[in-house]
Amino acid sequence: MKNKIKVLLVEDDTTLSLLLKFRLQKEGYLPLVAHDGKQAIEIIENDQPDLILSDIMLPFISGLEVISHVRNELKLPMPILIFSAAGQEEMVLKAFDLGANDFMAKPFSPNELMIRVKRILQTSGQSVLN
Repeated sequence: MKNKIKVLLVEDDTTLSLLLKFRLQKEGYLPLVAHDGKQAIEIIENDQPDLILSDIMLPFISGLEVISHVRNELKLPMPILIFSAAGQEEMVLKAFDLGANDFMAKPFSPNELMIRVKRILQTSGQSVLN
C-alpha cells in the first residue's frame, strides 16, 4: 500500500479547517490539522508533512514565523502554500521572501486550492494520488 501524502493544514477558522480537511481526505491526502502556529511547528517537527497549507494570521505564532522556522531553523524543503485575507500585500511579499511557494487570497475556492495542491506537489517531485 502506498503511503498517503501528508498535508499540514494550518487554519484557525474551525469551519474552514473542517471543510478543507474533508476536501483533502476526499482527494486522497492525509490531512494533519493545526489551529495555531505553535501546533503547526510541533506537527512539522514530529511528522514532517509533504506540503504545508497555512494562513498568515494565526494565534501564538504567525504563519510568517512558521515559514521562517521551516526554512531557517529546520532547513526543510517541503512546499508551502499560504493564504490570507485580501489587502495584506506586505505580509504576502514577506512570506515569499521567507520561502513560501504559492499564495491564495481569502476567500478562495476549495476546487482551486486542490488544483494548486496537485500542481505544487508535482513540481516538488511528489507523486500525485488518484
